[in-house]
Amino acid sequence: MEVCYQLPVLPLDRPVPKHVLSRRGAISFSSSSSLFGCPDPRQLSQRRGAISYDSSDQTAVYIRMLGACVIFKQLFSRDVRVRSRVGFEPERRGSHPYLYIDFRILHSKTTCKYIACPESVGPVCSRKVRRLLSFQRYLHCSRFFRGFPPQNPLYILDDDYTGQAKCMLEKVGNWNFDIFLFDRLTNGNSLVSLSFHLFSCFGLIEFFHLDMVKLRRFLVMVQEDYHNQNPYHNAVHAADVTQAMHCYLKEPKLCKSLTPWDILLGLLAAATHDLDHPGVNQSFLIKTNHYLASLYKNTSVLENHHWRSAVGLLRESGLFAHLSAEDRLKMESELGSLILATDISRQNEYLSQFRAHLDREDLCLDDAGHRHFILQMALKCADICNPCRTWELSKQWSEKVTQEFFHQGDIEKKYKLEVSPLCDRQLETVADIQIGFITYVVEPLFVEWARFTDTRLSQTMLGYLGLNKAGWKGMLQGQAVSGDDTDPAFEENDPDTLPQESREL
Repeated sequence: MEVCYQLPVLPLDRPVPKHVLSRRGAISFSSSSSLFGCPDPRQLSQRRGAISYDSSDQTAVYIRMLGACVIFKQLFSRDVRVRSRVGFEPERRGSHPYLYIDFRILHSKTTCKYIACPESVGPVCSRKVRRLLSFQRYLHCSRFFRGFPPQNPLYILDDDYTGQAKCMLEKVGNWNFDIFLFDRLTNGNSLVSLSFHLFSCFGLIEFFHLDMVKLRRFLVMVQEDYHNQNPYHNAVHAADVTQAMHCYLKEPKLCKSLTPWDILLGLLAAATHDLDHPGVNQSFLIKTNHYLASLYKNTSVLENHHWRSAVGLLRESGLFAHLSAEDRLKMESELGSLILATDISRQNEYLSQFRAHLDREDLCLDDAGHRHFILQMALKCADICNPCRTWELSKQWSEKVTQEFFHQGDIEKKYKLEVSPLCDRQLETVADIQIGFITYVVEPLFVEWARFTDTRLSQTMLGYLGLNKAGWKGMLQGQAVSGDDTDPAFEENDPDTLPQESREL
């Protein structure tokens, strides 16, 4: 698939490159014709499938669709000016505004009668205009989001992402799924888009009678509570873990045994397992007497915080308010059990239990307790599966996590604290860290996972793991020959740029 449509996210004071404007199906937002480097904002609308929005006329949206179908040719032979008082608001902080247009309603006869011909632009049904122009502001006004099940389940995705992002979601079960590309195509909303899609694919919305407005709000709040300034522990990592969890849930041994309840818990835990991560590890919080360390008595500090944060968002969103109090408490408890299993300090404890079950061959997925344990192991695998990805993806993740380690080391040096293991950029390299991590943490876990479910996916992961380990060893040998023990991928970070929760020091 050609990836030439990776449109850059530009600040509003910079012109959009001409090669972007020349793309078929491009979208233009401008407050002046000079902003986008073209004399006339309608220049873009001359292209087939183009959409342009010119806010110099604050009440107008110009849409031109050429050659799409006979109806479009008749309705849009010239620019159609749709009058509305609505504005555009951003999807999330730090993002550019979106123009949500549901092109499906343009096909309906009921809509066509409300859109006037260019020669005589008449009044337009306000409700239809609201559905046409804004997905977020007028979400409640749409009959579609009032609990009426769609005939085609794909339509619940609406058109908040289209094109290549939608094509990528069709292959979300592919182990080579590029989460970085998907995050760019969704303008930084990979966690929301991917999680919503998976809830739809597994039929969880219909089975649990979820309100899609509340579901979307919950996912947006989850994505917002990840710290984007963290190089590794951010919403993209959560989306990557969720995609990996999806791949494991689709394994033959699991998909025929897991219940909708199990799948719901697995996806929720994957999406929230690092919620509100401060970008430093547990030892840092303990040595700095952070209030979270005191609150959780220096035990699984971060994991307890992630769990409690997730429970808080579930209650705030009211996503499961229609369930009984007993079911809600059970969900919160089991969600905590899954998230707490990701504590890397308890790795040997879970691995020994997993190995013992496999040796005795007593795992029975008809038993709810055994299914929950397998979900714990699946989440642990998804959380540290980066070395099992392709080299291109694995290397990016390795550099990001090492950058986060080194940044913590810089903070510890600044405040005269003992530098945590793996956090000293003067002593460690990416290759050293990854070889040790693969050898002592990742390999033992995935070897046992392959014993549990010996499938093509398991063998693929082990294959990539071996190749990546060899790649890091080769890189380490190259550095030794050259006499350069530093990694050029990292520059000195400003130690004044502290994680939010570390500013109390």
